[in-house]
Amino acid sequence: MDLNTTEDVRMEIKFVTYAYEADRVVQWLRLHHAAFDKPFPDRRVHNVYFDSYDYDAYGENLSGISKRVKVRYRWYGEERYPDVGVLEVKCKRNKYGWKHRFPVTVSPLQSGKRWRDIRKSITGVLPAMGRICLDTYPQPVILNQYDRQYFVSRDESVRVTIDTGMKVYDQRYKSVPNVTRRANISDLIVIEFKAEPSARDQVNRAVQTLPIRVNRHSKYTTGVEAIYSY
Repeated sequence: MDLNTTEDVRMEIKFVTYAYEADRVVQWLRLHHAAFDKPFPDRRVHNVYFDSYDYDAYGENLSGISKRVKVRYRWYGEERYPDVGVLEVKCKRNKYGWKHRFPVTVSPLQSGKRWRDIRKSITGVLPAMGRICLDTYPQPVILNQYDRQYFVSRDESVRVTIDTGMKVYDQRYKSVPNVTRRANISDLIVIEFKAEPSARDQVNRAVQTLPIRVNRHSKYTTGVEAIYSY
């Protein structure tokens, strides 16, 4: 499974803090010398994270190895059940990441609400590489959702996302999607700076005055830890 070839490599730096800091972070961006502005409205993001039955993706993230892969199905909007969206294979190597994206233009729920039907519906419209990825990581583990704000610097070299209102739902051993019984999770916000590798200096300058330390953070790892503790 060759996931190395892509033109979408980007530098990613994450910061994590408590939700009460959200307004302060937004204000900091508004006053930043890079003149960050919002290019389009906020969106609600939903993800189903898939893993192997041995939780290989979770183990890779937990151990912090430099090269790792996550498979998720993402859609946007108010619909809580898997809707028209995209299967994303997110690859990470140190501070650099890239995605392989496989659009799903028909709602997976049309073939039924059981997870096996949803997976079958998604797999049926994927190209060979997408099918291999989902077959390698076949188990739905968590469904998470959050509200995302988008910012971009005036020169468009640096993008920033702020994720708030995180919710996590356990999907293990569930025959149908669980969107009602939430796991307990800390009320955090995740701030992520993203840029092309050529804009590394701009990113480093942009984050220098942010009053929050860089933290290793994975929404998937945090979600799995939450469902194990509830």
